[in-house]
Amino acid sequence: MLKATLRSFLAHKGRLLLSALAIVLSVAFVAGSLIFSDTVTRTFDRLFASTAADVTVEPKNDLTSQLPTGATETVPASLADRLKGIDGVAATHVDASVENAPVVDSANKSVGPTTGAPTIVTNWEITERSPVKLTSGHEPRGGGEALLDADTADKKHLGIGDTVTVQAQPGSFEVRIVGIATFTTTNPGAALVFLDTPTAQSKLLGRPDAATSISVDAEPGVDDALLKKRVSAGLGAGPYDVKTAEEQAKSSAEQLGGFLDVIKYVMLGFAGISVLVGIFLIVNTFSMLIAQRTRELGLLRALGADRRQVRRSVLTEALLLGLVGSTLGLAAGIGLAIGLIKLMAAFGMNLKSTEMVIGWGTPVAAYVVGVGVTYVAAYLPARRAAGVSPMAALSDAEVAGVGRPLRVRAVVGGVVGAAGAAALAGCAASSKTSTSASLLGLGVVLTLIATVIAGPLLVRPVIRVLGGAFPALFGTVGRMSQRNALRNPRRTGATAAALMVGLALVGGMSVASASMSKSFDQQIDKTLGADFVLQNANFVPFSREVTEKVRATEGVGLVVRQRFTPVAVKLPDGKRVETTAAAYDPRLDDVAHITYAEGDTAGALGEGRIAMDVQFAKDHDVRVGSTIPVEFPAGRTTGLTVGALTDQDGADGFGTQGGLFFGFGTIEKYVPGGQDSALYVNAAPGTSPEALRPRLEKTLEPYPQVQVRDQADYKKLVHDQIAVLLYLVYALLGLAIVIAVLGVVNTLALSVVERTREIGLLRAIGLGRRQLRRMIRLESVVIAVFGAVLGLALGLVWGVCIQQVLALQGMKALAVPWTTIVAVVIGSAVVGIVAALLPALRASRMNVLAAIAHE
Repeated sequence: MLKATLRSFLAHKGRLLLSALAIVLSVAFVAGSLIFSDTVTRTFDRLFASTAADVTVEPKNDLTSQLPTGATETVPASLADRLKGIDGVAATHVDASVENAPVVDSANKSVGPTTGAPTIVTNWEITERSPVKLTSGHEPRGGGEALLDADTADKKHLGIGDTVTVQAQPGSFEVRIVGIATFTTTNPGAALVFLDTPTAQSKLLGRPDAATSISVDAEPGVDDALLKKRVSAGLGAGPYDVKTAEEQAKSSAEQLGGFLDVIKYVMLGFAGISVLVGIFLIVNTFSMLIAQRTRELGLLRALGADRRQVRRSVLTEALLLGLVGSTLGLAAGIGLAIGLIKLMAAFGMNLKSTEMVIGWGTPVAAYVVGVGVTYVAAYLPARRAAGVSPMAALSDAEVAGVGRPLRVRAVVGGVVGAAGAAALAGCAASSKTSTSASLLGLGVVLTLIATVIAGPLLVRPVIRVLGGAFPALFGTVGRMSQRNALRNPRRTGATAAALMVGLALVGGMSVASASMSKSFDQQIDKTLGADFVLQNANFVPFSREVTEKVRATEGVGLVVRQRFTPVAVKLPDGKRVETTAAAYDPRLDDVAHITYAEGDTAGALGEGRIAMDVQFAKDHDVRVGSTIPVEFPAGRTTGLTVGALTDQDGADGFGTQGGLFFGFGTIEKYVPGGQDSALYVNAAPGTSPEALRPRLEKTLEPYPQVQVRDQADYKKLVHDQIAVLLYLVYALLGLAIVIAVLGVVNTLALSVVERTREIGLLRAIGLGRRQLRRMIRLESVVIAVFGAVLGLALGLVWGVCIQQVLALQGMKALAVPWTTIVAVVIGSAVVGIVAALLPALRASRMNVLAAIAHE
C-alpha cells in the first residue's frame, strides 16, 4: 500500500501542484509574519537594552492617551547633582528631549520623516550607551549650533553649514548644522537633531533648570534593582517614576509593540484568508482525484486492501503534499520576510537581513499550518474513498458521489444558517455595542459555514438563472456548458466557495466603509460651522506661535482653539475611567453646532465646569450639577461640576469615551505648557473664505506640518483614512482571487481529464476546437459568477449588520456601493475566463481517437 501510495502521489504531481501553491501561500504569510516580527522585536530589544541607563528618573504619569497634549512634563535638573551623592551612583546625566518639535529647512520643507516616526530634538550627551557617534564636524557649542543624524541628512540633502529651524513649544529658533552623527545601532526611522544641553533646556523646555529625565549610571558591581531602591529612597515621595534599564527597555518596546502588532496581524490576516480558501481548493482536488480513481481504489479493495488502508493511503498522499507545500512555504516566508525588511528600509527603519531571526516556533507553526490544513481538508475525501464498494467501483457505472442526495447538507446547512441568521438579527436589535459586536462575529462565522455547507443546494436554481441566456446566445455549446456546471453540485459549490469567501469579505467591508463615509459626511455637515480647520497632518499638536500668527493674519475673524489632555474621572458608580478630554475657547458655538440634552456651551466651558455625553452620564449615574473628581497628568487633581450634557446622535461626543470637554482656563491651569491640536477659523466680516484661504496658507508656509482644511477637505481626509482599510480588504480579495483562480483551474483541469472520453466523442461528432474551448470558458464563467453572487449576497447582509453596530457609535447612515458590487461581478466573469484558458487549451489539443479510447 505504501508503494502504491507513493506511485500514485508521483503520478498525480502535476494535478497536486496547484493545491500545493495554496499551501505555499498560506505558510509563507504565517512564516514571513513571524520571522519579520521576531526580527524587529529582537533588533529593538537590543537597541533599547543597550541604550537605556542603569536607572532613569522620569516625571510620574499614570495616564495614557492616543491624543497628545503637546506639553512636555519635566523634572528639576538639579536632581542630577542630588543623585550623585547616593551610594552606588557613578555618574548622572541630564536629558532634555522632545518629540513634538517639527524641524524645517531653509525652504520651509520638513526635515522629519513622512512615515509617522518622530522627529526628536535632544541634548548632545555622549556615553558608552549612546546610539550615535560623531562622524564629521564638531559637537554643538552654544545656541546657534546643532548636529543632525546621517540618515536624515542624506535623505533631505542637508550638510554641515546648512541651517534648519526648530519649532519648539516655547518658540521657533534657527540653528546651523555643525556636525553629522551616525547611528551605531538600528535607526528606528526617526530624525534626530542634537543641541548642547543648556540650549536644549532653555529653548526646548522653556527653563534652564528643567530636564525630561535624569540618567543614572551604576558603579561596577552595583545591581540595577538595588540602585533603583536607593534612588527611590533618596527622592522620597516626589512625583517621579524610577525605572531600571530592563524596565525602561520594556516600556519602550511596549510603545513600539502597537506598530509591530499592526503589521503582524495584517499578515496573519492574509495567512488566515489563504488557509481558509486553500481548504476548499484541497478538498475539491482530493474529492475529484478520488472520484476519478474509483476503479483503482476498487481494485485495491478487491485485492484485499481494507477500508483503513485505503483511507490511510489517501491521507498519506495529503501528508506528503502538506510536507512539500510547507517546506516550500517556509522558504517563501523567509523571502517574504527579507522583502519586508527591505521595505522597512525604504521607510527609514534600517533593519539588517543578516540579523534575521528564525525562532524555533516559526518552522513549527509553518508545518502545523501546512500539514494540518492539508490533513484536515483531505480527511473527508479519504473517508469517502474508504467507503467505495469494490464491486460498485469496478463497475464504473458513474463517478462516485455525483448522484448522492443532498438531504444531510440541507438539514445541517439549514440549522447552522438559522442559528447564524438569529445571531445577526440579535446584532441588529441589540442596543449595547459589545453585545452587538459579539453577535455580529458569531453570525458571520455561522452564516459563512452554512453557505459553504448548503452551497451545492443553491447550484441548480442559481446557475439555471445565471446561465439561462447561454443556450440562446451560444446555442448547443452554451447549453452543454450550463449542464456541465450543474452536473456535480458538490464540486461546483466547493469551487465557487473559494471565491465566495473573498467576495463576502469585500462586500461586507465595502458597505461598512461606504456607510462610515456617509455618516462622517453627515456629521461634518451637521456639526462643523467653521470656515476652516487648521490641523497638523499627523494630528500632533503645534506650537503656540502658529496660533498667534494665524490670529494676526489679515481677514481672520474668530479663532477657537482645541487642545487635548488625558484625564481620569472617578464616577458616582465607583468606576474610574481613563479617557481623553478636549478644551475649547468660549465662542465654540460660532464654529461648531453642538446638540445639548441639558445645559449649554456657557455652562460647559465655565470655570470649574465640565460637559460630557448624555449616554455616558446615564451609564454612570451622573447628572447636571454632579461634581466629578478629575485627575490630570503629573498627578494634578481637582473636582469639576457637570455643567452640560451633549447628545451628538448617540456618538461619544468628540470621538473619545465620554465626550468630555471643558474651558481653556481649566486645561491651562492643570496642564500648563500644552499645545493646540486644532484651530477653528472664521473669516472676518467683509472677507470671504475664498479670499482668506490663500492668506492662511501663506502664513503657514514656515509650518508645513499644519494644513488648512475646509469642509470638503475634512471629508476627503476622513475618506482617505477609511480608504486605507479598504485597500487592505482589496489586498485580501486579491489573495483570495489568486487562490480561487488556482481552484477553478484545478477543477477544470481535473474535470477535463475526467471527461476525456466524453470530449473525444463530442469532437468525433463534429464539435470544433474553438467550440470546445468556448464551452469550458462558459462553464468557468458561470461557476465564478455563481461564487460572486453568493459572496456578495452574504457580504451585503454582513455589511448591513456591521452598519447596525456602527450606528450604536453614532454612524447611522447606511450606504451600499452599487458601483463596486457591479464591478466585482464583472470582474468575477473575467476571472472565470482567465482561469479557463489553460484547461480549455489542453482539452482542445486532445487526440480524438486517443480520447475515445481513454479508460
